Amino acid sequence: MQNEFDYRKYLNLLLRYKRLFAIAALTIMTGAIVICYLLPKKYEAKSIVFIEKNVLNDLLRGIAGPSSREREDTQMALNSSVKLMTSKSLLMKVVNDLDLNIKAKSDAKLEATIVGLQKNTVVNLDERNGLITVAFIDSNPRQARDYVNALVRRFIEDNLSAKREASYGATSFLSEQIASYKEKIDKADSEINDFRREKGAVLATDAGSLQNEISGAQQRLDELILRRSQLDAARNHLKRNNPARTRLIALQKRLEELRVEYTENYPEVMKVKADMESAQREIAIGTSASAASVSDPQELERVEAELRAVRISEENQRALLANTRGMMRESPSARAALDKLLQEKNKYLNLYEQLVARGGQAEVSKQMEVQDKSTTFRIVEPAQMPIAPVSPNRVRIIFIGIFAGLAGGLGLLVAMDYFDKSVKNVDALKSLGVSVLAVIPKIGDPELVEKERRNDLRLYAVAGTYFTMVLALLALEVLNLSPVERLIGMISG
Repeated sequence: MQNEFDYRKYLNLLLRYKRLFAIAALTIMTGAIVICYLLPKKYEAKSIVFIEKNVLNDLLRGIAGPSSREREDTQMALNSSVKLMTSKSLLMKVVNDLDLNIKAKSDAKLEATIVGLQKNTVVNLDERNGLITVAFIDSNPRQARDYVNALVRRFIEDNLSAKREASYGATSFLSEQIASYKEKIDKADSEINDFRREKGAVLATDAGSLQNEISGAQQRLDELILRRSQLDAARNHLKRNNPARTRLIALQKRLEELRVEYTENYPEVMKVKADMESAQREIAIGTSASAASVSDPQELERVEAELRAVRISEENQRALLANTRGMMRESPSARAALDKLLQEKNKYLNLYEQLVARGGQAEVSKQMEVQDKSTTFRIVEPAQMPIAPVSPNRVRIIFIGIFAGLAGGLGLLVAMDYFDKSVKNVDALKSLGVSVLAVIPKIGDPELVEKERRNDLRLYAVAGTYFTMVLALLALEVLNLSPVERLIGMISG
């Protein structure tokens, strides 16, 4: 019941204010039609570019390596290329090519032109099919076509030029690095050879051999020390007891013990040598006096000669033992230093081999790009001069105008009824607490009723005819047959 009451309410409003509804609705529709024909026309020029791969890419995959073109086949590289197409640097070149900078007489106007081109340029990437679509909307169809073609041409030229420059730059850089690492390898070889010449004896023997040599030398030294002791005893037996000579023997023994641990410049060693020289002078002074006391001079001379030979052999053996022990101590550090030099050389050698391989790959990639044998951008569909405008969409605007007119007219009636505070029915009076005694029906004048009916018929005829014209205009726009444009063309012509 509530829905039926509402329906009748709005129907009564529509019948009561039908003239106002018709005028408001048709006025809004007329305004929409006027607007759609007053809005400037916009034309869209479109070009399609195909990202084409040459068959050599598959044949040379793994030989030429990831060239600059192959790297741009990835999603990130393609997205970067799409963004590059609307960059200010590229658009500035297009503006210069089309002489659009002549129209911009100041830097501010030139900047506004660039910003306008960026705003109206739409670039879409179809990764699955490898297509780039470039579209541009402008009020001048010829300028839109020229702009799109110039932009695509500039993009392809700059893309190929940038890749070639990058390839040449990479080849040049790799050549410089190859030469640099070759010098480092030669220098490392020279240092290794010099080190081997200097430490050849240390590096030639291993720790086991040196240990065996040290053991053998120590055994021979012990034998010489024992033999020297025996000879000292025999010589002393052949001579009379001489305090100076006995002291000299003790000093010689002490010197031998000190030489095992200390050098010749050690203070105690130097003091023992001085005492030995003093004892030798005392012995020399008393030689003539004691010569007659020797029991066998020839045997004494033989023992002393052998003793001198044993002492010389002992000194040589001590020097040999010290040298061998020095080699034993020096061997680990020398081998570590040699290993470090070899590791450094191998590091340079590995990098050099990688750079040589990359250099070959870069050379193949460069030749592919120079001869245009890699990925290329091919214009599948160049931009043509558009005939039909893409904006304004008159069909949609007229549709919106029709619905807006009907809704606006009805909304106006509802608003009038809402703000009308007069009593419209008996229920309204009862809600105010007023007692209703009787309801007198409205009695109309037949002449006035007839006149009202004729006015309504004229209103329906005029409004229906006008609305029919609006629908006809909409149908013609759907069929792309614009009578208004033809009329304007005839008047202007």
